[in-house]
Amino acid sequence: MSETFSKKARVAVVILNWNGASMLRRFLPSVLEYTPEADIIVADNASMDDSIMLLETEFPSVRRILLDQNYGFAEGYNQALRQVEAEYYLLLNNDVRVTPGWLQTMLVYLDSHPQIVACQPKLRCEWAPESLEYAGASGGYIDRFGYPYCRGRLLGDVEPDKGQYDDVVTVSWATGAALLIRSVVYWQVGGLDGRFFAHQEEIDLCWRIRSRGYDVVCIPQSVVYHLGGGTLPKESPRKTYLNFRNNLLLLYKNLPNETLHSVMRWRFWLDALASLHLLLQGQFSSFLAVWRGRRDFCRMKSGFQADRERNLHATVHVDKPVQSSFSLLWQYYVLRHHTFDRLPHTE
Repeated sequence: MSETFSKKARVAVVILNWNGASMLRRFLPSVLEYTPEADIIVADNASMDDSIMLLETEFPSVRRILLDQNYGFAEGYNQALRQVEAEYYLLLNNDVRVTPGWLQTMLVYLDSHPQIVACQPKLRCEWAPESLEYAGASGGYIDRFGYPYCRGRLLGDVEPDKGQYDDVVTVSWATGAALLIRSVVYWQVGGLDGRFFAHQEEIDLCWRIRSRGYDVVCIPQSVVYHLGGGTLPKESPRKTYLNFRNNLLLLYKNLPNETLHSVMRWRFWLDALASLHLLLQGQFSSFLAVWRGRRDFCRMKSGFQADRERNLHATVHVDKPVQSSFSLLWQYYVLRHHTFDRLPHTE
């Protein structure tokens, strides 16, 4: 169920929530204070805590969409956004603290650059404010084997923010923690893929956007602070499972025919090495999660065949490829390049 929306807003900030009452109490005030130009909506994924009571008593001005079950991040947003009319959607995590002018800065840029359909702000870490944040830092990229990384974050290494990545650049993907997107294009490319449930769904969405000739950028002049790990901790076997399974799914959906089989062969051995590393660290559940992710990818793959054909058919030539030409793992582990500026030229 949802409240009735009487008018089409220019921007709708939609916060997807699941059992996040403490996050809403902590972070929603900054959104209300610094986002006067937008409709603020909380979409609740059938929370079992006191999230709804909190919204009713402490934030009565916030519009609410109440979903009938936990659809996960991807389908939860699809279910909610079907009930929202706005020129722009802003998908915002419930553990993000925003700053003055954060949304207006991005809107002004997109309004003056019609070929750009989505963007993200710069993410700093809420608990280490001088550092960039893992989930998106200053814009995301994908290496030749499908591994995501960011300006300011390679694998687990996150850089301090010294203004070194403050230029606006085209990126491969914008973080789902704070993603501004034109609503028409969101639905034109199919929205988030609900079958991913959570993790890497925004990378898949942005890949489809980029492959259709649109641009995605990071606008670091807009700054937000992200707590991160609010739903699943970094070491969670469930998170490991979703990341490995979904990464393979997004590669299968989007890679061109001439590279798909080669990349998938490499990924088998690279995933095997990753699982061995987890086993040697004593993370047996995460070791198993890698192989469960690969198993379920194989089981699910046939259901994505039509999506793959549709994506390849819609792909147009772009000057800037979605993927980088190098291996992130080679750069990081062999060449010991642990900061973004040490990588080969990305764009």
